[in-house]
Amino acid sequence: MSLHLNELRKQYGATRAVDGVSLELGERETLALLGPSGCGKSTLLRLVAGLEPPDSGGIVLDGEDITSLPPQRRRFGMVFQDYALFPHLNVERNVAFGLVELRWSKDDQRARVAELLDLVGLSGLQDRRVQQLSGGQQQRVALARALAPRPEVLLLDEPLSNLDQSLRESLKEELRNLLARLPVRAIYVTHDQSEAFAIAGRVAIMKDGRITQVGTREEVLERPRSAWSARFLGHRNLYEGPALAAVPGAPPAADPVLLRADMVTLLPPTTADAAAKAAVGRATAAATDGGTAEAAATIRRARRDGLRWQLELDVPAWSLELAWEGFARELREPPREGAALRVRVPTAAWVRLAER
Repeated sequence: MSLHLNELRKQYGATRAVDGVSLELGERETLALLGPSGCGKSTLLRLVAGLEPPDSGGIVLDGEDITSLPPQRRRFGMVFQDYALFPHLNVERNVAFGLVELRWSKDDQRARVAELLDLVGLSGLQDRRVQQLSGGQQQRVALARALAPRPEVLLLDEPLSNLDQSLRESLKEELRNLLARLPVRAIYVTHDQSEAFAIAGRVAIMKDGRITQVGTREEVLERPRSAWSARFLGHRNLYEGPALAAVPGAPPAADPVLLRADMVTLLPPTTADAAAKAAVGRATAAATDGGTAEAAATIRRARRDGLRWQLELDVPAWSLELAWEGFARELREPPREGAALRVRVPTAAWVRLAER
């Protein structure tokens, strides 16, 4: 039982908003559609919802072709970026709106609304006007309304983007736990990678109307397919293969290469002679048994971002500049520009990228 998107395409004038997208969503799975603004992810969601017809391609739900079905017959629920709540209705009538359309009895409506308000933490607020609710409460009402008719698939389009940072942090945890409990498949559209990786079991990265990579959080973060994906995901240490000739353990390739900063360890400095000997010894180990390489480094720039430090390092022996990010506990002392230290890089930290 699954949802299949088969070579979906949608073009507006000269712009290919969705360009041959194929995806599969399994039973009770949450998939995040992650990409920058304008990449086509919201358009793709509208095609899936039936709000717009594709130019070509198909949508199959549990073996049934639903490409030409209108939205109300697709058994999908949708949460919009602006929630799209009805201001003239109270919370209960907003949540029950789809049930009225489906001609549920009043008793069944009341029971289902009570069940959902309890599920999303809004019990007792059924008589409130939506204008009297906070942004987080409105988001919960929109979610309850989408879930009310027991949809086969839940579609969420940037549902947390209008909330402040602290509220987004708490709600994304609630959403993850809620979606994990519900017997529903979900597609979650976002430009925020922290949301995507916190909420979804798999992530599909989208660029210029195409899906560039699909995988689990670990697969996508640790082994991005392209230099573009690596930069979008926040990786900063990207190099051309030939520039790494002096670095022990680095791939000898012309393809772009990523150094995963999360695997780089910072060590206290030693004397120049000892550091040089360590570098030679580690180079041999890296070449023979997949070990590590070490070299002396200098802090070129140190900047604090909240609780984390961001360092830019010069590694003269390798003719290399690299970025590192971490917490104060990983440093011997507060970093200062010009200070000496050592870097330790395991061979596994190098990732060869398939595309630029």
